Amino acid sequence: MLKPVIWSMVRVEITGRSLLKDVKGPYIVVANHSSHLDAPLILGSMPSRLSRYLAAAAAADYFFDVWWRKGLTALFFNAFPVDRSANAKSTGFTGKLLKAGVPLLVFPEGTRSKDGTIAPFKGGAAALCMKAGIPCIPMALVGATQAMPRGRNWPVPGRPPVRVRFGEPLIAADGESVPEFNARIERVVREMHASELALYLADTGANVHNHPTIGSAAGASTPDASDEQPREGAA
Repeated sequence: MLKPVIWSMVRVEITGRSLLKDVKGPYIVVANHSSHLDAPLILGSMPSRLSRYLAAAAAADYFFDVWWRKGLTALFFNAFPVDRSANAKSTGFTGKLLKAGVPLLVFPEGTRSKDGTIAPFKGGAAALCMKAGIPCIPMALVGATQAMPRGRNWPVPGRPPVRVRFGEPLIAADGESVPEFNARIERVVREMHASELALYLADTGANVHNHPTIGSAAGASTPDASDEQPREGAA
């Protein structure tokens, strides 16, 4: 519903969507989180057969604190409230959704990044995937912070570029613990983010070494041809 509006205000480059062609049933989408633009970007970038029933976890203390924001959040994002101070209770509810066949969107950092850097992942999404025996779809978003930074309720003018990348669906290996699987998910998201960020900075002409989300790792994160995923192009 929001895609035509959002896509008219930002220029979206999508990578790796073809990796989702065999995904069926419930799953959990995991992505880095730096902007309120993230959820609509993810929903709009996914194939419609996968995004149609996707439910997004949203902070109860922000998105469900007043009636009008609660209504809009539920309507546009099919969101459900997550109490960030009561992890066990929230995990129980999300487990019930997965059992009912509802796929989920989770931001495992727990809150938005202030500058686009990725915070350590909490293990709830990994634990849910392992308990339900379902795949995790890793994603990385770059440019959302600049397109709609904290304090803004709408993207900045000029159709700023945003990059969205899907990774190969991940399944916990036999004998893999929750912390190990969570670390693997986080590592994949960070690697994709670094790769897309290098391309984003090259596209925008920004200084790689001065950017807070690359820093001293800039040289190591620049992708080569063998690292490229299938690209669907700008939307």
